[in-house]
Parts: sequence; structure tokens; C-alpha cells
Amino acid sequence: MGAFELSAASRKELLRVHDAWVSVVKKASQLSAQECAVLDGIRTVDEHKKMVQKGAAQTLDSRHVTGHAVDLVPYINGKPRWEWPPIYLIADAMRMGAQELEIPLRWGGAWDADFTNSTESPADLAANYVSRRGKQGLSAFIDGPHFELLRSRYP
Repeated sequence: MGAFELSAASRKELLRVHDAWVSVVKKASQLSAQECAVLDGIRTVDEHKKMVQKGAAQTLDSRHVTGHAVDLVPYINGKPRWEWPPIYLIADAMRMGAQELEIPLRWGGAWDADFTNSTESPADLAANYVSRRGKQGLSAFIDGPHFELLRSRYP
């Protein structure tokens, strides 16, 4: 595992997010085999509206606006990247950190799965989510970098 130090920009993105996020992201950075950057923590309502208009978000009811969500992207060769294999490594580290700290998370790679307690690989979780949505005649919005605290525990 890696034990990566979060950059100043990543630490800035964690300002004003729920304290549980700071704990989970720091723990995941200690456990991850993939360096990552916090791309987005808290967003203003206007910032989030723009994300919806661009199609980068699906709903105005965002956990980013309340400080209950973060987006983590792989950081490779000094740049943020969106390739799936390193995103899966980050998801694994987030799940391990959440389990260790007993903080339940929802993952944008498989919105309907019990991410924190799942034993499936992130790749399988995402593929199964897409399959379930397809069988329901619905499209799947997959946001691999997105993680949020569960509403039931963190309203």
C-alpha cells in the first residue's frame, strides 16, 4: 500500500466538509495503492447547478452542497486522471478506510450497492450496477470518483 500525503489543494477541498470525510480521506490516503487528489469537496448551489447543466451531475439535491460528499481522482504523473483501474484502487482504499472507521459510504460507481460492506471488487460492483439498471430499462450514471456519507447516518 502507498501512504500518500494529501496536497495543499486537496486539503483545501476538505475544508468545511463533514469531519467524517476528513477522517476517511486521510485514512484512505494511508491505505491506497493509488495516489489521489480531492477534486471537489463542498460546492455552492451555483457551482452545482453548473455541474448539472454540463451533465457532470444528475440532481440538484447534491451531498456536495451540504459537505457530505467528495470526489477523489487518481493523480498520475502530476495530473488528475479519470481512468477506471486507478479509480477502482481508490474505491478499495475508501472502502477499507470507511470499514476501519465504521463510517458508511455510498459510491458513485454503484449507487444502489452497500458499498462499505460489500466484498465485491469495485469493478464488479460497477458492472453489476450497470446490469441491474439495464434490466430495469434505466440508464446508469456512473461517477467513479464520487463518494458520499449515507443520509441515514449523516443527514
